[in-house]
Amino acid sequence: MNINNQSEINITDKYISVIGLGKSGMGSAKLANHLGARVFASDSSQSLNINQNALELMEKEHIATETGIQSDRIYDADLWIISPGIPKNSDIILKAQSKKIPIVSELEFASWFTKKPIISVTGSNGKTTTCYILYEIFKSKYNNSVLAGNIGTPFSEYVLEEILKPIQDRVYILEVSSFQLEFIKHFKPNLAVYTNISPDHLDRHLNMNEYISMKMELIKNLDEFNYVIYNSDDKVLSEKFEKSNLPSVPFSLNNSKSLFSIKNDKIYNKSNENLIDLKESSLKGFHNYLNILAAATSSKVYGIADKNIKKAIYSMKSIEHRQEIVQKIDEVEYINDSKSTNIESVIVAIKTFKKPIILLLGGFNKGSNFQLLLPHIKKSSLKHIICYGESGEQIITALGDAVRSFLEEGLHSAVIKAQKLAIPGDIVLLSPGCASYDEFENFEKRGEFFKKIVNKIS
Repeated sequence: MNINNQSEINITDKYISVIGLGKSGMGSAKLANHLGARVFASDSSQSLNINQNALELMEKEHIATETGIQSDRIYDADLWIISPGIPKNSDIILKAQSKKIPIVSELEFASWFTKKPIISVTGSNGKTTTCYILYEIFKSKYNNSVLAGNIGTPFSEYVLEEILKPIQDRVYILEVSSFQLEFIKHFKPNLAVYTNISPDHLDRHLNMNEYISMKMELIKNLDEFNYVIYNSDDKVLSEKFEKSNLPSVPFSLNNSKSLFSIKNDKIYNKSNENLIDLKESSLKGFHNYLNILAAATSSKVYGIADKNIKKAIYSMKSIEHRQEIVQKIDEVEYINDSKSTNIESVIVAIKTFKKPIILLLGGFNKGSNFQLLLPHIKKSSLKHIICYGESGEQIITALGDAVRSFLEEGLHSAVIKAQKLAIPGDIVLLSPGCASYDEFENFEKRGEFFKKIVNKIS
């Protein structure tokens, strides 16, 4: 199957293997099936969720599936659509490539079948919050805008909805991970937004250079009609884009020449008009100020009026699993920051809160060096750290005696230990700095579990 020219791609009667039956696999299988492809969906997992998804595809869509194995049938294909959880150097990928089977990501595949504008947000931290702010801003002008990609509903599911029911005034706001960018061919967003670059996913990407290279795949198809919006306070991004031939617009906490600037906790536009009083926003901390600037700058470049930007930011509420206040019990605050899956996120979290912190840290380590926390521990209000999960012992060793630390087997026992240690005025903060895969399907499930335990305490 020739996928070199996007305008000529026709998948009718083509044999397509969908590899992975999570959310993105389900979305791409349904889209390909609707467009007339002969779809076969395969997942090596036998988890309850995967088996239920396979059953749904068979019963409702009449799509052939397999779970628990990946048979040779997956190679009888004109095209593969790969889920982001499968690394590009896995055995099945290498075998498919040796057979000259084209491989694309769900993000790439879905983009072939829509002409609606796309705004893509990537980076190591702040992607989700920036996307939510963008969504609030854009839906004020484009009523049917949607939030998709690495969060919420898969891109392909919304594209299928668009095909089934023609929709006006839609802009796609997509959170994009480095995994989703491993198999990009034609994907070209109208705006490519970069929040920051810091070490992440080094268990999958060999080193920082490869990680950065994957992030830069987002812009490989851009031209003079597309814009890059980037954080110029980030050294990696400023080096990449300050002298770029692409139209590039920076945002910054420190550069007063940006489209928006911050002075005395207020955001001003280029006309030096006070746009937003940050003290009145629900999004607190300098990291969130950068997220607001990223979204405001992107919206301004797209042509959205300041009044729409201002109204949307003031209406924003705290986002689930991102420094989310769960409850206050006996004068102890419980904070759910389950989305924190790398060291940089933990550093941001412990800098945000000034009260004494009991930090829950652990899960599946993605190759992070926990010693990077040491300089920040001394400057923060950290009181105790409770390490748990697959990486618990590794974290204890890395931190040494920098702070009083405890080791627990899993998240449940970690929360109970935190409750016993906490006194009035403390914060119990779940900011794991790790992936969730040792105990949970994803960070959302981890955050929901945390909230469930906390609510039982009350």
